[in-house]
Amino acid sequence: MTIHWCGTGLSSGPGLRRLIENGHQVVVWNRTVEKAREAVGDLTQDIRAYTLEALTAALAPGDIAISMLPADQHVAIAKVCLEKAAHFVSSSYIAPEMKALDGEFRAKGLVSVNEVGLDPGIDHLMAHDLVARYRASKAYHVDNVLSFTSYCGGVPKIPNAFRYKFSWAPLGVLKALRSPSRSLKDFSELRVNRPWDAISRYDAPLPQPESFEVYPNRDSYPFMEDYRFDAAWKVRDFVRGTIRLNGWEEAWTPVFREIETLEGPAGDARLAEMAAQFVAENSYAPGEPDRVILFVSLKAEREGRAVFHQTWAMDAWGDARGSAMARLVSTPVSFAVESVLKREIAVGVHGAPHDPKLLESWLGQVRGLAQYMERVDHLA
Repeated sequence: MTIHWCGTGLSSGPGLRRLIENGHQVVVWNRTVEKAREAVGDLTQDIRAYTLEALTAALAPGDIAISMLPADQHVAIAKVCLEKAAHFVSSSYIAPEMKALDGEFRAKGLVSVNEVGLDPGIDHLMAHDLVARYRASKAYHVDNVLSFTSYCGGVPKIPNAFRYKFSWAPLGVLKALRSPSRSLKDFSELRVNRPWDAISRYDAPLPQPESFEVYPNRDSYPFMEDYRFDAAWKVRDFVRGTIRLNGWEEAWTPVFREIETLEGPAGDARLAEMAAQFVAENSYAPGEPDRVILFVSLKAEREGRAVFHQTWAMDAWGDARGSAMARLVSTPVSFAVESVLKREIAVGVHGAPHDPKLLESWLGQVRGLAQYMERVDHLA
């Protein structure tokens, strides 16, 4: 059985290195072999130039292919896995085209596990844990009113004037700003065309109190079912969103104004031009620490009084092990690979696991990746 790790970009190194150091047989694939050698050449010489055709030829039954390539390439690799009787792993959201492969993966006894990075990934684990704890608590009651929030973001450890530095593809950051969102606020659907139309303040439960700017991201609604919220529950708020340093909205206002004017191919070209400019001006210097913050909270109220309120709070930054973003995106991917090897994940297309044993194991290991990670009980 061979693990095929495809893509050695900014967020791939720690998880890839962990699998190799744990003694697994790993083939490393990257478009540019030289860049892959820079990342893991000290650990392995089995580095190959990636093409879908080359990967297809190399896959054997029972192998695992991990895609850390751009999200639009995942489904093609997953289909090749079905063809070659191999398993598939990625850190990205489950696209509708991936979900449509669920029946085939089940029929062939294969696993496609996705959403096992940071966000999505660690945030899912925290949400599953909180929902399970709420269900098991004395406070649980079908008439409770629930509020759920999940905010995650990568921010500079040393703040800059732009209030942001790029730890992943800059074009992806800008494209995300053009995406609408849907969330639940005060029992009503909240649709927002652009993030800057719904920025609010968030007071984080950290050892040293700190406030941030937050906004909804993507479509939060499907995750109520994913997190096993009962259809009968009374949910006031449910939002999955992005978190930024205070001052981000003001610093980025000129960016927002220009993005609103961009349309068609010319707009895409200008977006790419902006991305190149921003990454040149706002990248991390060698050895400069990045920072990742994540807060997942579940609150239940009865007759206007909180009866359950817990928050997973995580604060991590770059250190001698490398960037926090790379650790927290790719290391959970390596957990998923090992769980597939141990047959701990059912066949079919899945997101991050909710199995209690895996939750305890994975969250316990994630603690070691962050400088601070606690489950805060606000009512204790």
